[in-house]
Amino acid sequence: MIFESGIEMGAPGTKLLQTILPEALICMDDLAADHPGMRTECAYARADNLLFGERIYRPEAKIWLHEDLASIVMGAADLAVKAGYRLVLYDGLRTVEAQEKMLQTRRVRENPQWLEEPRLLSPPGAGAHPRAMAIDLSMETAEGVLLDMGTPFDFLAANAAPESNPAHRLYAHSVDVMHNRAFLDGFMKESAQKRQIPVYPLPQEWWDYRLPRHRYEKYAPLSDAVLLAIMRMCVEERPFSHDEDCL
Repeated sequence: MIFESGIEMGAPGTKLLQTILPEALICMDDLAADHPGMRTECAYARADNLLFGERIYRPEAKIWLHEDLASIVMGAADLAVKAGYRLVLYDGLRTVEAQEKMLQTRRVRENPQWLEEPRLLSPPGAGAHPRAMAIDLSMETAEGVLLDMGTPFDFLAANAAPESNPAHRLYAHSVDVMHNRAFLDGFMKESAQKRQIPVYPLPQEWWDYRLPRHRYEKYAPLSDAVLLAIMRMCVEERPFSHDEDCL
């Protein structure tokens, strides 16, 4: 593959995909440092994440979003802080290498049914996350108490059907849980509407908001191999070698 003017050129007859350039990616950690309405907690940079139980990203990994989605999240954070809440951001860009690493974890190997159709985990390169066009988030009070959303972030049900999956948006929860989810949903949708950028709440995961499929599928997935060092999710920076200085 070669890149020309932001277009990834494939073999004749294949679909041409646009390239997401580095300047289109926004570091949400940097924005959250100065915004009282959100904080970041990069879930897969920790070994105690709920789903995999082992670290996927490098410890220094940050949360990156495409500028369109970052704008929606920033607007939602503005609305949240006015209502006395704060967004908690768990994941955004998930590179192809990260997706591959997830499939190699012990828990996934022990649960091969997760990879059967309809898949619970996307194959490498598929979906909105490897294009930085999906955000996983929750919400807490100004005092730092997470709102009850019915399940923790990344809860994975054995059956993804709405009536069997407590993480599904259509699952019948208590009034309080539905109220909390409606707050988060309202902030995200109102922010998206103000910016005239459509946002799609993933039905089976209350924490997942993304740009629509027709929008993100125009772009090639991102790989650590082509990202700037600071943007990489899994690939560790090589320590400096004096031998390299002599090359």
